[in-house]
Amino acid sequence: MITSLRISNYALIRELELTPDPSFNIITGETGSGKSIIMGALSLLQGRRSDAKTFGVQLEKSAVEAEFSLTPELAAAVNAIISDAGASENELCTDKCVLRREITPSGRSRAAVNGVQVQLAVLGSVASLLLDIHSQHKNLLLGEASFQLEVLDTLAKNAELLTEYKAIYADYRVALQNFARTRDEIERTRADADYLEYQLNELDSLDLTEGEEEELEQQRTTLANASELSEVLTTAANALQWDEANASDLLSQALSAINDAAAISDDYAGFAERLQSVVDEVDDIADAVSQQAMGMRDNPRDLDEIERRLSRIYTLKNKHRVDSVEALIEIRDSLSERLAALNDAEHLLKELEKTARGLKRAAMEKATALSARRKTAASQLIDELTSRARPLGMANLSVDVRVISGKLNPDGIDTVEFLFAFNKNQAPAPIGNRASGGEISRVMLALKSVTAEHQHLPTIIFDEIDTGVSGDVANRMGELMAHISRHMQVLTITHLPQVAAKGMRHFKVFKRDDDTSTRTFITQLTPEERRSELALMLSGNSADTTALAAADNLLKH
Repeated sequence: MITSLRISNYALIRELELTPDPSFNIITGETGSGKSIIMGALSLLQGRRSDAKTFGVQLEKSAVEAEFSLTPELAAAVNAIISDAGASENELCTDKCVLRREITPSGRSRAAVNGVQVQLAVLGSVASLLLDIHSQHKNLLLGEASFQLEVLDTLAKNAELLTEYKAIYADYRVALQNFARTRDEIERTRADADYLEYQLNELDSLDLTEGEEEELEQQRTTLANASELSEVLTTAANALQWDEANASDLLSQALSAINDAAAISDDYAGFAERLQSVVDEVDDIADAVSQQAMGMRDNPRDLDEIERRLSRIYTLKNKHRVDSVEALIEIRDSLSERLAALNDAEHLLKELEKTARGLKRAAMEKATALSARRKTAASQLIDELTSRARPLGMANLSVDVRVISGKLNPDGIDTVEFLFAFNKNQAPAPIGNRASGGEISRVMLALKSVTAEHQHLPTIIFDEIDTGVSGDVANRMGELMAHISRHMQVLTITHLPQVAAKGMRHFKVFKRDDDTSTRTFITQLTPEERRSELALMLSGNSADTTALAAADNLLKH
């Protein structure tokens, strides 16, 4: 529940702090005093976008901060969300948690949970566990199938079973997609089998090896220039060993002279060893070059064969739109795998189908269990909703909750429809077809009172849910809100004194002008101030003795 709320520089609010009671809280104020501003600020914690009206003082940031007390179960749920968002162990919530939203003058938004900066969506996810702001437009949810299904699941305590179902259903959908995709791939492969086999044979016939293209291109260059290479290699060999004056002879003469010097003095022995190595190396090079020169000759047949193989490689590269032999080898291996898969296709499809059918059966078992619980909850809801709504001025209310089973879907096998009749001899129909705004508000309040006993939500805020009612009905609506506050913290914005008298704490919102601006404030009323406020709401005059007596009477009850 909310233990404190602080708002700064938001619209007409300069600084505002609220410390609500754990049970039933009343917020009143004249029309236009700023009650909706407070709701707008709170909605920022739910992740709503801000606009230019956010700022009171344009050059200062706006901030909304709410501190919540948590049960161990809620703390675990909140910590699961912020852990995924990167919170460390010492940043997790214990028995308290603070939600904060700041908006800078430049329009940038910062969100934090327990001091940990998070994305806006994360803040909204945490807020959804802690806070429900029920404004008048949310009454329209009563006609939406998704909301109706959520109500039944709440009453049926389906949360754990529904989570299990959704996981199995998701696996089933994946398995079904795998089966369909594999089946389609096999059918395409089968249809193209002859062409694929032709392509594979074409690639297989070349018996390609990695690096082959570069090696063949080098061989082609060598063979194409055989005559020139033979000539220059012969020149090199002659210069090294065969000419009248060649390098080998000259080096041998030098070695002989060095050996003579080494015989006289050991100082020259090292030169002799080094020069001997050079002589040996030159002789080896001369022999190798001579062999190359003698072996080098024009061979048009070999050159033609290399040209033909390279031409086939180039053709296949263009055909398959790749730029290397290695890529052709990958295509060859892929074709081989696809064709080989055809031999095992039926077995593979049967296994995939078996997996999908097994998951479908498991999902159907969970969905059937969900459906049975929902149908039991539907009967319970009819009784409880009727009994709680009829005293709110709807003596002829008739409710029907239909749970219609069909095919598997993300929520099970059910579609849900709430039907209402507000007059005698009237067939129940969807609520949007015949209910007034006041009737919808009363039904929604009754519904909230039913679900409050089954939810773990700590705080709900009603924003003028009692609009359009008066008299004894208003009194009964107040009693119903008080009943809800036994199970969760309730904050109610109201214009009805009958409702306002039921709260444990009463806050008043008001405006005050200074020399330059108008500001919105909120104050907790003392018992005497509360009495005067109720008299004001009853008669328009806080000092009217009759209204004060009526206020005293309301406060006694």
